[in-house]
Amino acid sequence: MESTLYSAQGEMGRRVLGLHHRLIHWEIPSANQVEGAPAGELQVKRVGLSHALTTFSAGGGIVKSLQAVAPEVSTRQQQQEASSLTYKEKMLANYVPVYVMLPLGVVTINNVLEDKAGIEKQLKELRAAGVDGVMVDVWWGITESQGPKQYDWSAYRSLFQIVQECGLKLQAIMSFHQCGGNVGDVVNIPLPQWVLDIGESDPDVFYTNRSGNRNKEYLSLGVDNEPLFYGRTAVEIYGDYMKSFRESMSDFFEDGLIIDIEVGLGPAGELRYPSYPQNQGWVFPGIGEFQCYDKYLKAEFKEAATSVGHPEWELPDNAGTYNDTPTSTEFFGPSGTYLTEKGKFFLTWYSNKLLSHGDQILDEANKAFLGCKVKLAAKVSGIHWWYKADNHAAELTAGYYNLKDRDGYRPVARMLSKHYAILNFTCLEMRDSEQSSEAKSGPQELVQQVLSGGWRENLEVAGENALSRYDRDAYNQILLNARPNGVNKEGPPKLRMYGVTYLRLSDDLLQKNSFNIFKTFVKRMHANQDYCPDPEKYSHHIGPLERSKSKMTIEYLLEATEPVEPFPWDKETDMSVGGALSNLIDKIFSIFK
Repeated sequence: MESTLYSAQGEMGRRVLGLHHRLIHWEIPSANQVEGAPAGELQVKRVGLSHALTTFSAGGGIVKSLQAVAPEVSTRQQQQEASSLTYKEKMLANYVPVYVMLPLGVVTINNVLEDKAGIEKQLKELRAAGVDGVMVDVWWGITESQGPKQYDWSAYRSLFQIVQECGLKLQAIMSFHQCGGNVGDVVNIPLPQWVLDIGESDPDVFYTNRSGNRNKEYLSLGVDNEPLFYGRTAVEIYGDYMKSFRESMSDFFEDGLIIDIEVGLGPAGELRYPSYPQNQGWVFPGIGEFQCYDKYLKAEFKEAATSVGHPEWELPDNAGTYNDTPTSTEFFGPSGTYLTEKGKFFLTWYSNKLLSHGDQILDEANKAFLGCKVKLAAKVSGIHWWYKADNHAAELTAGYYNLKDRDGYRPVARMLSKHYAILNFTCLEMRDSEQSSEAKSGPQELVQQVLSGGWRENLEVAGENALSRYDRDAYNQILLNARPNGVNKEGPPKLRMYGVTYLRLSDDLLQKNSFNIFKTFVKRMHANQDYCPDPEKYSHHIGPLERSKSKMTIEYLLEATEPVEPFPWDKETDMSVGGALSNLIDKIFSIFK
């Protein structure tokens, strides 16, 4: 009998232990998952272990044995859960959110959101791929097209509603520039007609080169404070526009949909002069032209030169034309004008005007969105050609007074810090080796300089690619710039960008192979963690926008021109999306599709 009982208990014990093993196997992840890594979120399923033990209570000895083991299992399980959660928390500190720029003409020139079903389908694909949000141009030429202060936000409200329903966040650009005439512009959206009409009678409201060609992409900063627009100045127009946007979109702000307001500050939305316009014949790698020959800026320069005792100084007349090389001009050549007292005075005035322009408009933005849980941002252009030349000619014509012995970007970063604004930089995808040697390009060094300057001024730094790219090399370069010293498995990395916006949503991006690579890129940007809907978990706190700091003097801003060694960058990213072998495999598969 005893033997029979033992046998029965043994069989029962094996059944209980088998069930117990299955339960524990289901509840506790493997050691690799706990310690390594990106196995997704731990989801412990607390199912009926105690119920199973009670069911077999007739087997007394076995139950007692299992009850003794259970607390140990529970303790071990809790330790492993805590370890896994701690690992995830540490890795989330490396998370860089990814946004995707929507098509330029998603809202048409007639202020219509045409393909609602199509855009919703695409947005759902982005959300399924782990994308955090989207960025969209809110065009001045569309929403205030009917007349001064006659705003119509209806199409954008419809778009924002779809974005919200798809579970994405939104970055909105206050696009005070024309669409058309720049690299990648596939639609034409001019400035409001009533503004263009004023320009017909007073063409000096537009940027002008030395030959007298007007650029209608953006109003000249020379009219920032001139009441030429039905009694309003350009700065007042921008301020009124942003206030109306806030009032009309108040529910989206309250719901936390809109997280960034990028304030357009020049052509292509960038804080620069329109020095290299394709619609006036510029081609890469031309040095561009200074854009300060409208009557308003000419008068301001004459006043500034007179104030320092040089009323005879004029604006440059020896800086060449759009497609010249630096050494073919007197201004940028060896021992050129840019190195003389007169040249330095001009370049300082020209770049300072840009700083003042950005400062004024960001102050209006700060007042418009004061108290909203939102970040302000401004974009700086990645002018990488002639960066390795002593004269940095293309940067200088655009308004970035950047030389080997003078930092032209850190003063911009310091100005942005006054308004708690994010510095958004371009050309993150570019590598030096991809550029022609004759252009003396240095996109990698330029990105390193600008991002380092932003971080040294305690700014959040974000960025985007300049050109549409779908290849692994481009994604790997963006990943390197997003975390220049790689992932830190013990917490926040040494350096981390605030976010990256991919340019842009298209059928090409959503093509199967391209989209598969892009999804891997998003995962790597997230440090191999799953999409995280709560920005607080990766240290992105977005509180109510505070009032801008007190006025910064130009002298204080210019202290930041002192060159400082940039932070070191790793040679390559530690979160690669694949390299040459992966590219070869893709090519083989494309042949046999």
